[in-house]
Formats: sequence, C-alpha cells, structure tokens
Amino acid sequence: MTLGSKIAWDDTVLPFQLDTVDMRGRVARLDGVLDGILKQHDYPPQVEALVAEMALLTALIGQTIKLRWKLSLQVQSKGPVRMIATDYYAPQAEGEPARIRAYASYDAERLTDGIPFEQVGEGYFAVLIDQGEGNKPYQGITSLEGDSLSACAEAYFAQSEQLPTRFSLSFGKSSIPGGTEHWRAGGIMLQQMPKASPFVAQPEGTGQALTAADLVAGDESESWNRVNILLATVEDLELIGPSVPPTDLLLRLFHEEAPRVFDHQGVTFGCTCSENRVRQSLSIYSAKDIETMTTDDGRVTADCQFCSAHYDLDPKTVGFDAEKSSGD
Repeated sequence: MTLGSKIAWDDTVLPFQLDTVDMRGRVARLDGVLDGILKQHDYPPQVEALVAEMALLTALIGQTIKLRWKLSLQVQSKGPVRMIATDYYAPQAEGEPARIRAYASYDAERLTDGIPFEQVGEGYFAVLIDQGEGNKPYQGITSLEGDSLSACAEAYFAQSEQLPTRFSLSFGKSSIPGGTEHWRAGGIMLQQMPKASPFVAQPEGTGQALTAADLVAGDESESWNRVNILLATVEDLELIGPSVPPTDLLLRLFHEEAPRVFDHQGVTFGCTCSENRVRQSLSIYSAKDIETMTTDDGRVTADCQFCSAHYDLDPKTVGFDAEKSSGD
C-alpha cells in the first residue's frame, strides 16, 4: 500500500512501522463499532468515556494477536466503576473483520462529576489472551496507576512485556451539519521493537514500577523521546475527524522516520452470546439449583451484559438433570 492512497478508515486498525527508528505501531478509528457498543446500555457520561477509551485500547492492542485468538482487557476496581471488560475476537480467516464487545459495571450513587478516570479506584488492569483449545491462557496484571486507562496500559507493557509503549487517544461525541450525534474514537499506539534476545535487563533501582523511559537507553532513548515529542503534536481532530486518513496523519507526524504501512484490519461490533451458550453455562446446576433461579412466572431468564440480549428458558430444559435426561 502506498502512503498516497486513500482508504476507508472508519472502524479499521492500520499497522505501521517506522523503519529508521525501529518502531512499530497502529492507528485505529472507531465509529460504528463504538456506537454499537455504547447503544446497548444507558451509561452515564463518565462511564461512557471509560468504556470508549477501553474499547479503543482493545482495538489497538488486539490487532497483534493471531487468527482465531481472543484478547480480553479488564479493569477491576474499588471505585464507583467496579469493572470494565472488553473482548477482541481475532478474525476467523484472513480478510474477515475482528469483533469487539465491551461493558461496564458501576455504582451510580457513588459516581462524581470529576474526570472519568477518577471514577476508577484502587484495583488492577489485566490483559488476557486465549490462544484456543488445548493452550493455556495468558494473563498479565498491573495496578491501576496514572491518570488514564491508557497510562495503565503503558505501565502493563513496560512491566509485563518490557516493551516501551505510548498511546495517544481521543474520543467523544461528534456530529456533522444536519446529522445525528454519535461516538467516534481515534488513537495511535507506538512501541519500540522488541530485542532479539527474549530477555531485557531490568534497570537497577528501588523496585518501583517500570515505565517506558526505563527500557530505552543511548541512541534508542533519543529516538524514543523524539518520536514521542512528535506524537504529542497530534490534535484531537486529526485522530477522530473525518478529513485526515491515517496514512496522511502518519506522514505528517513521522515523515522523517520513513513510515511503512501494512494491510488494515477491519473491526465490527460483535457478541458471541447465544441460547446454547446460556444452556451450557447452566448445565453445571442441579434441578434444585435451577429452582432457586426460576422466576415467579416459572421461567429461567438471563441477560447478556455485553449486548443486552435476553434469554427466556423453560427450567425443565436446563441444568445438569436436564442434560442428563437428554442424553439418556
């Protein structure tokens, strides 16, 4: 792909490499995907902003996983926003879009009017990768520190992966003249390319949490600082606006670093819930357990937290005893 060509960039992730400084990155734009995620719930503005930021991080990070793998990001906190969970399902085959879903759990009475990240208290930021049946899932955790979810993600990569990483994100509601208001998000992720050796020496010190700056030195440090200074010049409208394609943005920011782009990855909103999955999740319960879950109307109901799908089941057809009977 040449950098002079124009692409349809809504709901895409564009991988790139800066050849002269040995760095890689992604540019993500979410439009319909973010609307699809947020319209499932009537979140307060502070919670909407956190879910939007988490979804954008998920798109940027998830693009690196292999076909048929699943990436999950989770925030667990003691603050008003108790949990944020996102899933990124890699394409089943080359050329297909990835799927993203997200939701948040919160205590409305404890929310304040401060910045969104203030609604997240003490807790942790987790990255989980499901590599498919027969493989042990990967999990990495870091504490909730800094002033944003993106800062937590940067800390995760520094501490768990020893990869200097920087995010620049923008998200919010936008509208065009005569059009309806809707959510848009855009962001850039930068990473120093990993060393050939699987081990990177830990810096000596007091045992404090690593940051990206701790992992680069010498000429690499100069290049890392320079590229981050350039990244800091990006404007919100360039990240989420309709008039600047990602390729043009990369040329404006990093033309001296020789940006090279690869095939973009499409993303869409998608949930994997189904009646069969609900039945499978209930199959571990006995008839007595199912009875405690049965409503006054004599039904067992379940709602998907991601897409708000509602399932209404006959209690006689679910649970361990029902599974056993069907197999007889």
